[in-house]
Amino acid sequence: MVTVAEQISDPVRHPPLRSMFEARKRVFVDLLRWDIPVIENRYEVDQFDDEHAAYVIVACADGGHAGSARLLPTLRPHILDTLFPQLCADAAPRGVGTMEITRFCLDRGKGGRERLETRNRLVSALVRYALDNEVTTYTGVAEMGWLQQILAFGWRCRPLGLPNLVGGRMLGALRIDIDADTPALLAANGIYRHAPLEPIEILQAA
Repeated sequence: MVTVAEQISDPVRHPPLRSMFEARKRVFVDLLRWDIPVIENRYEVDQFDDEHAAYVIVACADGGHAGSARLLPTLRPHILDTLFPQLCADAAPRGVGTMEITRFCLDRGKGGRERLETRNRLVSALVRYALDNEVTTYTGVAEMGWLQQILAFGWRCRPLGLPNLVGGRMLGALRIDIDADTPALLAANGIYRHAPLEPIEILQAA
């Protein structure tokens, strides 16, 4: 199942989202050694995790976290324009129909084949979200290995500038244009998986 959580204030307080923040900590802090905030030595949460963020989450068969991504509106401060504007040759794309993909996270506890399938489901879900919500452009920042994968998916994607070495990591910014043909472009490369997006059930804060 693929779920979407939106307009949630202080999302780490909600049990359905905690496994996502735990997975982000295991990937971005424990594995990749990013210098980013951690709450209670357990949850990776930063200043952009607020009511303006949207979360797309892919669940395992047992309901646990398999993969997730965060989407940020670009008319507000976001990662590319706030932390890495030097990655853009021109101004970072902004607009009502432009969102930034951040914290693309695949759970470390899964095998390679399962992680690949989760990646494909998550990429497909991001396209579905865009088509359902009149989002025509995604932006993002990625390390070189992941950036090269994204560029090779077959969708309409291009760099926004030359990669830069930032904090010991080679990073690049990119733009992805989404339209009705995007699912077919991804399907031609064996990536697209059709699945409806379900709103996540937030019963109450813990």
